[in-house]
This record gives sequence, C-alpha cells and structure tokens, in this order.
Amino acid sequence: MDLFEFQGKQHLARFGVPVSTGGVAAGVDAAVATADSAGYPVVVKAQVQVGGRGKAGGIRACVDADQVRSAADAILGMVISGHTVRRVLVEGAVDIAAEWYASFTVDRSARRHLGLLSAEGGVDIEQVAADRPAAIERLHLGPAAGLAAEAAAGWAARAGLPPAAVPALLSLYRSFAEGDADLVEVNPLVLTGDGRVLALDAKVTLDDNAAYRHPEWAAFAGLEVLDDRERLAHEKGLQYVGLDGTVGVIANGAGLAMSTLDVVNQAGGSPANFLDIGGGASAAVMASALDVLASDERVRSIFVNIFGGITRGDEVARGIVAALARAGGGAPVVVRIDGTNAEEGRALLAAHQSERLVSRATMQAAAEEAVRLARA
Repeated sequence: MDLFEFQGKQHLARFGVPVSTGGVAAGVDAAVATADSAGYPVVVKAQVQVGGRGKAGGIRACVDADQVRSAADAILGMVISGHTVRRVLVEGAVDIAAEWYASFTVDRSARRHLGLLSAEGGVDIEQVAADRPAAIERLHLGPAAGLAAEAAAGWAARAGLPPAAVPALLSLYRSFAEGDADLVEVNPLVLTGDGRVLALDAKVTLDDNAAYRHPEWAAFAGLEVLDDRERLAHEKGLQYVGLDGTVGVIANGAGLAMSTLDVVNQAGGSPANFLDIGGGASAAVMASALDVLASDERVRSIFVNIFGGITRGDEVARGIVAALARAGGGAPVVVRIDGTNAEEGRALLAAHQSERLVSRATMQAAAEEAVRLARA
C-alpha cells in the first residue's frame, strides 16, 4: 500500500520521527484555515503519488492567507503525470541548514534490511547513485537484531551526518521494522537553522500482508489510488502489482511469482503484472485471478506457474478450465503445474487443450511459449 506524503508523515510520527507542523486540506478555505493554524510562512504541497510535483508547480511557498488561497486554488484539480490533485498538505516553512537522504527497505537478495543514507538530500537520489555512488552509505541489518544506537551513530558519521541526526534515524528504522513497511524514504531529512531535525517529505509503502495487525491502516486504504486492474484484484483479495508488459503472470507464492517474472524476462518477454494467488488457492481463486488478467487489454498471453504444496494441481486446473469456459475469448493461457496432484491437473488440462489453453512440463518451456504467443 503506497501512502500519500501526509499519510506517510502520520505513519512516521507514530514512531517518533519529527515532522513539520501542518495538516491536509481538500478545499481552499480549509487550506487557509490550516495555514492560519500552522503559522506563516507556509508551504502548500500537492498530494499525489508521483514525483515531479515541484517542476509541475505543485509546491508553493506562501507568506500570507491570500497567497495560500491563490496557491490552493491553482493546485487543487491540477493533473500531475496523470494524477489529479484532490488534497494539499499545508505545513509551516522552515529555515534549512542541511538536507540529507535516508531510507530503509528490504534487500531480498541479501535477505536483510537495507538502509541508505546520504548527505546529499533534496535531489534525485537515483542520479546521485549513478554519478557519485560513494555519496550513499549503505547499511545491511539483520531483521532480528535491528538497528542499535551505536550502529546508527557510526552509519551517520560515515555518511557525513552529525550526531543530531541519529535519533531520527533510529525512529525511522522503527517506523520501517515495527511499522511493517516495505519502504520508508525521507528526502529530504533536514537540519533546521535552530538545530532541529525534521522529515520534510515522506514516501512510505506498507506491507499489505501485515494489515491484520494494523486496524489503523483502514484510513489509509480508503484514499489509496488504484488503477482498474489493481482495484479489481483487491476486491477479489488477490496480491497484485500492475506492470507494463504483455505476458500476464499468475503464481502461487511471492517467491515463485518473482522467479516467474525473471524467467519471462530471460525468455525475451515483458511481464504485465505480479499476481500471487497464495499457498492454498482454490479453483475459485484461480478463476478470479484469470478474470483480473482478462480485464487488462495489454495482456497478450497468460503464464500460470503453479508448484503444489498446499495448493492442489487438480484444483488449479479446474479453476483454469472453468474460467476459460466462462470468459469465452481472450488471451491464450500457458500452464505449468508441478507438485501435489500435478498429474491429475495435467490430465484435466490435456482434456481441454486448445489454441487458447496450452500445458508445458517445465517453467522455462512454459515461459518461452507464453512469450511466443504474446508476440504472435
């Protein structure tokens, strides 16, 4: 779940990360009232889940109520990279003495948490990484051990940050680890002229799998921006991420789904999505997954990759057959089934094999066939 900036700051503040004074507003009058409460000067910031707000005119400094009214009127309703601005964040302006970059995410290849820290904040961190990789200090952490104060102090010193930044870094890590986030990023984390450390921006992605532990996330989900594919998948209870390719991907388990994306790329194709149907998916779940991919006009073929542990191969096959019968036309489906009841599942598929339904014995062969059909 990707959060808006104002939601991200609410999440960070719960764990002690210092943030600016202000609030969110959905109208011009509310923006002015929020600015009056925060105290002038203020900054009015468009709330969209996309970068480039400043260049698009979506961030404006204001010294009085008239300027806030004018800024809010101009920003609300603005379209930035296809996203319509429906809310603005109004915050008290601060005197910035230094700008830093700080983030935590998961390094899946290393199976550890990864912290990134740089004294060059407030700019495109990808450009910094490309031009001056030594300017970014990396820190791998074992999830069980976490981030100790001594380690945080050493990390900050190596990156060129003062000791004053350490408490904020410790709180930021707590917001990541204890807050069940996939990503927390602050750019910039600033030192103010009077010596305070504040998060002036916040990019936060929460792990949907942990939602059962966080009833407070319901308020965040109510404002989540989803495309039509993601909305349909969420309604059906599926783990789905939309991509830009032409080969639809369905797998049972996040690890297998990621491997399936890789093998599609290796076969020369481009995945259209990440879709995990879970470890015990039934025929109904499989049918729902195919329905989601059928709604995506960019999908030219569908690769179903199942390894049965809890999931039974025959159940998966029944779901595929039922979904295809219900849908009629659509993209061809290539299936690879292995594991529990795989032989029964393959037999069911063989009885219904056609130009639209193909079964392959290996993951590589199935990926190559799906890529071929997507290009046909």
